[in-house]
Amino acid sequence: MPPLPPITQALILINVAMFCLDDALSGGALRFYLELWPLQSGHFMPWQLASYAFLHGSIEHLFFNMLALWMFGGELERVWGNRRYLEFLLASVVAAGATQLLMSFLGGWGNPMVGASGGIYGLLLAYAMMFPNRIIMPLFPPVPMKVKYYVLGFGLLELLLSWKDTTSGIAHFAHLGGMLGGWLMIRYWRGQPPFKSRRGPGRRF
Repeated sequence: MPPLPPITQALILINVAMFCLDDALSGGALRFYLELWPLQSGHFMPWQLASYAFLHGSIEHLFFNMLALWMFGGELERVWGNRRYLEFLLASVVAAGATQLLMSFLGGWGNPMVGASGGIYGLLLAYAMMFPNRIIMPLFPPVPMKVKYYVLGFGLLELLLSWKDTTSGIAHFAHLGGMLGGWLMIRYWRGQPPFKSRRGPGRRF
């Protein structure tokens, strides 16, 4: 397999380092300032719309997000290049955070959010749009399938759980927001309504 491109590699290393730093050294103080707090909590700061994505609640949470980043992010970075890849990830992460802020405000939820899952779901959507008929073997379920069906299934599951599973602490609305942010960014690049791209011809997207 080709080596990981630099941005994906750096993101994995930073996430692992942040997990170790927060868990072993800061005693949770670092997390308090970087996790995404609801607007009504009084603890929200603007940088949290991006910084929350570098924190994780458990080693399993970190492992599966970094596995997905390795599986899907590396190839997208090679196709798009470093700058466009970063732009896409940031759009997905911020859209996921904004969606969670909105739903927390409407629902009166007071818990903060951490995790790179919003950006990961944006990458999943982009991968399905770029390589819809590629066959993959996911961990769950361990059955070969086309990427487009795998991502569609994940999206539908998140849509269902966002209304049914309100007590698990999983930010399902943020996952959907990450997919929405990624979709809007791709439409912007393609010059499709409601956006019109200011960019000239570039890499395939």
